[in-house]
Amino acid sequence: MSFSVRYRLHVPSFRLAVAFLVLFAACATVGRLSFGEPTVELKQINITGFGLSGGTLDLVFDVYNPNAYRVRSTRVEIGLDLEGRHFGDALLERPLDLSPTNHSQVVVPVRFEWAGVGAGAKALLRRQAIAYGVTGAVLVETPLGARRVNVRGAGDVPLRALAR
Repeated sequence: MSFSVRYRLHVPSFRLAVAFLVLFAACATVGRLSFGEPTVELKQINITGFGLSGGTLDLVFDVYNPNAYRVRSTRVEIGLDLEGRHFGDALLERPLDLSPTNHSQVVVPVRFEWAGVGAGAKALLRRQAIAYGVTGAVLVETPLGARRVNVRGAGDVPLRALAR
């Protein structure tokens, strides 16, 4: 006497099990992804042009992406104060790719008008260093969605860095 046993796989149950495993794996992967805000530090200010009505500066930032994945910036908005007075605003709308766990140099141009800076411009020309303040935001795209990273910093910039 021989017995044969046949296993019959119930298709809907199998599909449900596979769907559950895929969902579980996806949740585990997303759970390991977390977003660490990039750090943004002003490294130097370069004067790129002077005119009768004002001029232009380049703000040179060091941006560190602490994440294990690439982050793409879609917009940079920066306000610059020198010697306690508003000096100018910058808007950078070209995409920037920030490599995983790496530093990137980001240059943001700023236009200013002499009429609005008066005493700040005089201090800039008389002192060996000037006090700066930056505020703004960097908008970034991540695998977890769009994020807004606030930028805030203050310090002193040597005049020789400005005269380069």
